[in-house]
Amino acid sequence: MKKPIQTQNQTSSVLLQKDRNPNGNGMVLTGKVGEDMAERKKVEDDIYNSIVYQLEVKKIYLDPELSLVKFSSIVGTNTTYLSNTVNRRFGMNLKTLVNRFRVGHAKGLMKEFGVHTDLGELIRLCGFSSRSIFYAAFRREVGMTPTRYLAKLVWDTNER
Repeated sequence: MKKPIQTQNQTSSVLLQKDRNPNGNGMVLTGKVGEDMAERKKVEDDIYNSIVYQLEVKKIYLDPELSLVKFSSIVGTNTTYLSNTVNRRFGMNLKTLVNRFRVGHAKGLMKEFGVHTDLGELIRLCGFSSRSIFYAAFRREVGMTPTRYLAKLVWDTNER
């Protein structure tokens, strides 16, 4: 016996029918699914483009108080849409994505300042709120501590 279940999202409604199949229970999408999926993809594309713009151009990852709530407000969406878009499009959560940009920025500053790099100042300039978070994120992304990376960078530069 089929039982229609009506659900509502922001753009349109989708009719779900519960249908018994030989392998057990399953859900079958019917109704305006194609239109709804196209609209969802467009919304996700817009959110994705805004995320990329905010990270690459505006460099909002440098804000140590950046949070899911603050980022979603900047992008102009809610926290669920932002989180889901980051998970699907980048294959990681928002915290990991932001820290990846912060670590990349730190590596660039280390290359620029070399032996004169002040790690305390670097941590602040890259948007990290603490030394321990910086070290953990750096090690996760680069595979070594910032101190070791800097020593290797200076060594490699002196070898040339």
